[in-house]
Amino acid sequence: MLSKIINKGIAIASCLLLSTSIMAQQHPSLIMTKKGVEKIRENLGKVPLFDASLANVKVEVDQAIADGIVVPIPKDMAGGYSHEVHKRNYLLMQKAGLLYQILNDDSYALYVKDMLLQYAKMYPKLPLHPQERSYARGKLFWQALNDANWLVYTSQAYDCVYDYLSKKERATIEKKLFKPYADFLSVGSPQFFNRVHNHSTWGNVAVGMIGLVMDDAVLLDRALNGLKEDNLPAGMKDNDGGLIKKEGQKTGFLANVDEPFSPDGYYTEGPYYQRYAMYPFLVFAAALQNSKPEIKIFEYKNAVLLKSIYALLNLTNSEGEFFPLNDGQKGMSYYSRELVSAVAIGYTYGGRDPELLSIAKKQNRVELDESGLEVALAVQQNLAQPFVKKSLNLSDGPDGKQGGVAILRSRLNDDESTVVLKYAAQGLSHGHYDKLSFSYYNNADEVIQDYGLARFVNIEQKNGGGYLKENGSWAKQSIAHNTVIQNETSHFNGDFDIGSLNHSDKYLFDVSDPNFQVVSAIENNAYPGTSLHRTMALIQDESYERPVLLDIMQIKSEQQNQYDFPYYYFGQIMSANFKYEKSKALMPLGDKNGYQHLWKEANGVATQDNSKVSWLNKGTFYSLTAALSAGDEIIFTRLGANDPNFNLRNDPGIIFRKKAAQNAIFVNALETHGSYNTVSEFTSNAYSSIAKLEKVRDDANYIAVKIHNKDDSILLFIMDVKDSSTSKTHQITIDGENYQWTGCVFHKKIK
Repeated sequence: MLSKIINKGIAIASCLLLSTSIMAQQHPSLIMTKKGVEKIRENLGKVPLFDASLANVKVEVDQAIADGIVVPIPKDMAGGYSHEVHKRNYLLMQKAGLLYQILNDDSYALYVKDMLLQYAKMYPKLPLHPQERSYARGKLFWQALNDANWLVYTSQAYDCVYDYLSKKERATIEKKLFKPYADFLSVGSPQFFNRVHNHSTWGNVAVGMIGLVMDDAVLLDRALNGLKEDNLPAGMKDNDGGLIKKEGQKTGFLANVDEPFSPDGYYTEGPYYQRYAMYPFLVFAAALQNSKPEIKIFEYKNAVLLKSIYALLNLTNSEGEFFPLNDGQKGMSYYSRELVSAVAIGYTYGGRDPELLSIAKKQNRVELDESGLEVALAVQQNLAQPFVKKSLNLSDGPDGKQGGVAILRSRLNDDESTVVLKYAAQGLSHGHYDKLSFSYYNNADEVIQDYGLARFVNIEQKNGGGYLKENGSWAKQSIAHNTVIQNETSHFNGDFDIGSLNHSDKYLFDVSDPNFQVVSAIENNAYPGTSLHRTMALIQDESYERPVLLDIMQIKSEQQNQYDFPYYYFGQIMSANFKYEKSKALMPLGDKNGYQHLWKEANGVATQDNSKVSWLNKGTFYSLTAALSAGDEIIFTRLGANDPNFNLRNDPGIIFRKKAAQNAIFVNALETHGSYNTVSEFTSNAYSSIAKLEKVRDDANYIAVKIHNKDDSILLFIMDVKDSSTSKTHQITIDGENYQWTGCVFHKKIK
């Protein structure tokens, strides 16, 4: 459980403006303390999870010591030789420092000392990195962000070997390496250090961690509260178009806790970058708790750092992979080293919640520090309880009033269906233009996907591991997501400044009935003069083998427009109940705003009330039923046009298009059903259970939909679209039948 929560921020700055020095402290005192070292040594050989983690790290570091130290002159982008060696060095130094404390073996301290002295010899002569790609170039790495990574880890190593070093050696290392390094990251790179962003979080923490080790109050205050003067112009942006400085913006570590996190612990950049930032956020918090407990950092902003761990764990599919909202690389999961550390810190400093232990058991390793030992001991004592991910709504914005992300989860036997509806704020420079977009999972398999980022992280062949130009021309554009696009133009016209001023709003989130969960949100600013209202219901009923997703998008506009409504699926088309024509020559669907990257593979026209498409993926069938109007277009697309370097995946999609429409509505139902076994070649339940999807009311007050099933049952869904009150009473007539209820939504099964 979370530790005691306070309802106001703590005035940390005042208690940290210490005259010239932090109170004298022992070493180690960051993620490891002398008391913790004693406890670890007492338990060596007695705690299997910790012992196995220790053995694996020892093998790695012993081999590195045998191979010798290499400190190359920096020259490469991410994924290149010098980049990877310096990255490996800081990870090895941190691990070697921990091994020295745990095993009391001087060889590990000597390894750290020798490497630090080599860096101290090289660093004073280093110019800015020769690669000029970043808005904030580093020295060891192509961007200051990676330099900060180096110092966050290396400061822990220095803390562990501090007493092993002589005063002269410490003086040399601090004067030639750590002090100028911290100054470079802060006063030397204000555009990097003095902003609200995951980059600056790493920079703040790097300076703060080494400030704690060196007993430097000036560096610690700089880390927590930012630079007092930075001479940066308001409105300054980085090379991704992200805002660096806005008028009146607070800076420093505390600002990076206050601003990007919502009260629910959601991080506005999205789960991929939340995962990346969790390590500096939490290791610095642990270091502050160990060295300056009077700050009560884990209680700051209603314990938001602890809440963020739970938010992040919930932003995963059934296999622990993060939903790729905004810039997010698919496959990143809570098995990453950042989450191994986060889970242990959350357990140790957040009330020892036994549910976190079940995640730690899956991770099957721990950090070699006090929190890692505490988790390993608790796992050994069989204290773990299942971490149950439930349906939840996570608010966005520092006050929780800038939209959010809703997750609907339905479990049937061993299967889990998950809907993720994004109606959040822009997400800083890593945000995409995709208001009211969604993704859908069958267990860990993507049924309807969010593309994520266009980047091959740390693969040098692909733009030095950096973002590809297609990230802007495709991945961030609205057509790359499962939401409405008006007149082939992205939300907010793809303008970061406009997008950053706006967010969608929650209309309804009701999961009180686990068999009929509903989320609804409204977007009024993506297109001037147009309102978008999306409602999604995850329905579990005996008429269906697995849950059905009902998706309703209502559009009200001041003028006629073209509306495109894409679904990006995976798999092989099995059948369609309408005629379509395959393209004899592939042509791009458009010439800008992401459309230039879509091949038009086939198209058809709706000629009846319902258009149905079915496909097979990984042995499961899916059927999408659309209640289209006669004349609506159905376009089959595939990604990859205008992609000369094969930077994009060739993913398929279906686009429903309405032309010359002012007020419009899309009503769709998505089924997961049946199976196909390639070994037995046996097929079961390969056909849709829905006979007809019918819009029976759509006016200024109500939307009503009937799902007619092949077992002759009907599911009726009604929602008040003007008032989401849970206490309002309603009475309306549909198809001659009178319906009365209290609350915003009504559903009933009719036999």
